[in-house]
Amino acid sequence: MIEFPSNGSTAGGYLAVPESGRGPAVVVIQEWWGLVDHIKEVCDRFAVGGYVALAPDLYHGQKVALGEPDEAGKAMMAMKMDKAARDMSGAVDEVLRRSSGSKVGVIGFCMGGGLALVLATQRPDAVAAVVPCYGIVPWPDVQPDYPALSAAVLGHYAEKDEYFTPEKANELAEQLRGLGKSVEIHVYPGADHAFFNDTRPEVYDADASSALWDRTLSFFGEHLT
Repeated sequence: MIEFPSNGSTAGGYLAVPESGRGPAVVVIQEWWGLVDHIKEVCDRFAVGGYVALAPDLYHGQKVALGEPDEAGKAMMAMKMDKAARDMSGAVDEVLRRSSGSKVGVIGFCMGGGLALVLATQRPDAVAAVVPCYGIVPWPDVQPDYPALSAAVLGHYAEKDEYFTPEKANELAEQLRGLGKSVEIHVYPGADHAFFNDTRPEVYDADASSALWDRTLSFFGEHLT
């Protein structure tokens, strides 16, 4: 766990660094459960792959038990979007400072998938690749400024997702393509929302997760190295 500057204040997050000590930069955005072990393990996996990965703690120490979705929803709605935006932007600067490149990849899950898109539109100077995983921005009054987006987009969505449906994912893709953006969307047959989270056996899908990971590493490799 580290602290880093956040627009005149400080924020915290989990940092994972490859054995070499340097590498391309990735920011990992949490689900609505908070900065739980699963998100830290995602950072660790990126570090094994040669990336410097930082997950900002957008709930500032609060974590919600996986069996309490109502509490997770409350935590998400209580999150101050302006503060979250500053923390994510601070994470971009911090991971860049520690990395070997000049651009950042961003990946987010569920709530974090929507926030990853927000961050990419707020920091087009730094974010070159963004990967929303079963996430679309759920706040009507916080829709991203998509014309400002300069990053390539790789979206991962689940066929059986009742929150962020394949239809909504494809609508987003068409909206972005209409703006001339680079977009690739994958819908995973038979998969449920949160299928990448291996701490949730009721939804985890090993085959879909493996495909998501391989595609993401290839995507980041193309745009960040």
